[in-house]
Amino acid sequence: MKRYTHSLCLLTALVTSLLLSACGDGNEGDGVKSGRKGGNIVETGELAARKNVAFVMPMFGRYWYQMRIIGILEQGAIVEAGDSIIQLDPATINKSILDWEQSLEQQRGNLEKLIINQDISMNTLHSSLKSERASFNLKKIEFESSQFETERIRRIKELEFEQAKIRIAKEERKIVLTEIINRNDLKIAQIRFDQFKQMIDDAYAILPSLTLRTPVAGVFQIARNWRSNSFVKVGDELYEGANMANVPELKWMKVNTYISENDFLKISVGQKVAVRMDAMPNVIFDGEVEYVGKLCHLKEYDGKNKQKVFDVEVNIYEPDERLKPGMTVSCEFINN
Repeated sequence: MKRYTHSLCLLTALVTSLLLSACGDGNEGDGVKSGRKGGNIVETGELAARKNVAFVMPMFGRYWYQMRIIGILEQGAIVEAGDSIIQLDPATINKSILDWEQSLEQQRGNLEKLIINQDISMNTLHSSLKSERASFNLKKIEFESSQFETERIRRIKELEFEQAKIRIAKEERKIVLTEIINRNDLKIAQIRFDQFKQMIDDAYAILPSLTLRTPVAGVFQIARNWRSNSFVKVGDELYEGANMANVPELKWMKVNTYISENDFLKISVGQKVAVRMDAMPNVIFDGEVEYVGKLCHLKEYDGKNKQKVFDVEVNIYEPDERLKPGMTVSCEFINN
């Protein structure tokens, strides 16, 4: 009787072992992370938004390379396209506008003063030219009437006439050169005036962009300040290019997963994938392979796991509010 009981126990243990092995093959809803299921490859992965908009400190020109945050949404806030998410301090830009407007008025005064001085200078030169022309006409008459005088007097009148010619040419040349100088001085003054005006216009155009708005709907995620390693907050002063926040679009999701180097040739772009969330293992979300990495790397860099994998991205076909970034899923790559 004891021998029969012992045999029965061994038989029960064998059946139990076989049942456990069958369960390990990965039936629907069993929470399989990686391995194989019905001949298909199964790997674990993590949900992520297909489109993730990053907000970095913009470049506002050569004068404002650092800006202070005076308003920012709370972490995890749900936003719609067009919502304001970050407000930057306009104080430094407003101060520059005030300084440049004062410089512009000063430059406007300098420009008007330059125009008046140039007019006075040109009027003086033209008066001098008229005087020299009158003197030239007089010397010309004296020279022409000296034909009945002695040779010595005629020579003197001729020399005076030639000197009058030279003075007229000199005054005419002076006017030409002065006009060239005046045009250049006026052009330089006008350029300076236009530069200040353009700088002011550009500064006013920047002010609306100090309110950062999201182009997509999603969840607001605050970035970390690289100097303090804490979340960006009101009062932080950030340099251009610093990451301030991210807004992942929640409508369209993807899975970041991987494939073993041994199965690399069995996966291709466009291949169908059945995605299951750990939270709802009985619900299947249809997807397809969007990207297969070209470089093989260690699955984990802790020095213990030597398995090598390729990165894979899987796009989920239909939007679903239950899919959230960061959730763990399993991907079953369907063999065609």
